[in-house]
Amino acid sequence: MLQATGLSDVKRDLLSRYMRGVASSKVGTIRRRPAGSAAPLSMSQAELYHRELRLHGIPPLHNECVNLRMLGHLDIVALEKSFNETIKRHELWRTTVETHGGQPVQIIHPAMPVELTPVDLQGVPEAGREEVCSRLVSADVCRPFDVRGGALIRPKLIRMNETEHRLFLTAHQMVLDGVSAYQIFPSELATFYKGFSSGKSVSLPEPKVQYADFAYWQNESLNGTATSQISYWRQQLASETPIASFPLKAQPIRGTFYGTIKKFSFPKTLSEGIKEFARQMGTTVFLVLLTGVATLLRQHTNQEEIVVGTLSPSGRKRSEVMGLLGYFLNPVILKFTIKKGTTFRELLSQAQGVLLDAMCHDDVPIERVARELGHADESSPSPFFSTVVSLQPPTPNLELPWSVTTMDVENGGSPWETYFSFIEKPEGFIGRVQYNSDLFDEAAIECALHDLQNLLQVHCLEAVV
Repeated sequence: MLQATGLSDVKRDLLSRYMRGVASSKVGTIRRRPAGSAAPLSMSQAELYHRELRLHGIPPLHNECVNLRMLGHLDIVALEKSFNETIKRHELWRTTVETHGGQPVQIIHPAMPVELTPVDLQGVPEAGREEVCSRLVSADVCRPFDVRGGALIRPKLIRMNETEHRLFLTAHQMVLDGVSAYQIFPSELATFYKGFSSGKSVSLPEPKVQYADFAYWQNESLNGTATSQISYWRQQLASETPIASFPLKAQPIRGTFYGTIKKFSFPKTLSEGIKEFARQMGTTVFLVLLTGVATLLRQHTNQEEIVVGTLSPSGRKRSEVMGLLGYFLNPVILKFTIKKGTTFRELLSQAQGVLLDAMCHDDVPIERVARELGHADESSPSPFFSTVVSLQPPTPNLELPWSVTTMDVENGGSPWETYFSFIEKPEGFIGRVQYNSDLFDEAAIECALHDLQNLLQVHCLEAVV
C-alpha cells in the first residue's frame, strides 16, 4: 500500500481528494467580476491564442471534435433547442475574442444561436456512409477557426439512417477541455433534450460565475502565486534532462506539427488487472498507467532521468467552476529518476509524489514557465518533454441511447511527439496515441504499444494477489 507519509496536512488533503477523483477546492473564492470591467483571457487561453497567431501554415492543432452518437428516434427540434439552451447557460460558448488596447479580451454576445439542420446520408449506399461521414467531418475539423473575432464552436448533425444520428461538435480548445467534452456538455444537452422532447419545461440551476469571471479572478489573484511557482519550477529544472523519445524514423523531420492518431485497446483481463493492482496499492489507475509509460520510455532510451507531461485540470481545483464549460487545463512537467534496479512499485510511489508536487504548482501556464526559464521555443509546444499521458474523464449516465467519444476525427496535427490518451470503458481500456508522423511511422507506435501492454501485464496483472 502506498502511503502519503511526510506530507503536510494541505498536501495530504489534496492527494486524498485527487485519489477520489475530486479536484475542487474552496481556496480563493471566485465571484462575479466588477460590472463594466473587461473580460481578459485566462492564462491558458492567452497562451493558446498567442501560439495560434505565431504559428502559420500548420494543421489546426487546437481544434477538438466531440462526437455524440444518437440511436433511436431523434427529435431534431428538441435537440436544437437543447443545444441553444446550453449555450445560453454558458457565456464562453457565445464569446469571441477581440484586441482592445493591444490585449485580447473576451466579447460576450447576448446570443449566438445555432441551427442543427441535418446532413442526410440516407441517399448514399449504406456501405459508403461511414466514409462520407468521416470525410465531411474531417473537412470541418481541419478548417481553422478565426480566433480574432469568429465563433469558436461549429456543430454538425449527420443523419446516418432513420434510427442513427451523429452530432459532431468542432470546438477550439480555448472553450473546451475533457470535463466539458465528456461530462458537462453531454449531460446538460441530454437533460434539456429529455424534457423538451417530452413537452416538459426544463431548468437547471444558473451558474454562480461564468468563465470570464474565472479569467478575471485568475489574472487579478495569481501574480504572487505565479512568482513562487516559477521559482519552484526553476529549482526543479535546474539541471537539464535530455528529452526522452521513442525510436524515430531513419530521417526524421523535426520542427513540424503534422500528425495522426493510432487507436488501441487492452484486453479486459489486463484492464481489470490494472484496476485491481491500483486498488491493492492504494493509488489511482492514472498513476499506474503513467508509471507504465515512464517505464516504457526508460526501456527505450536507457535514460535515468525521464520527463513526461500530463494535462492538469488546474483551473477546476476551484469548486465554483466545476460545472462550467471551458478550458481549465495546463500541461505540467513530471520528472522521474529511474535508476537501474528501480522496481515498478518504487517508481509508482515516486510518481505519486511527483504528481502531487506538480499539482501544487500547476497554476502557471507551462509556456510562461518556459519563457521565464529561457527555454521558449516556437518549434516545440514544450521544451521539457515530448510525451504526454492523460486519462479522459468518465462519461456520466445520460439515460439515453447516446455515446460520447473524442479524438476519433483527426485535425491533421500533433502538438507533441506522442500523446497517450487512455479511456476507461466497461469492456476494458481503450486509447488513442496521437503522434508526429514526420518523426514516427505507424510500426514504431505499434511496437511501443505492444511493449507497454507487455510490461503492464507483467507488473500489474501477474502481480495481483
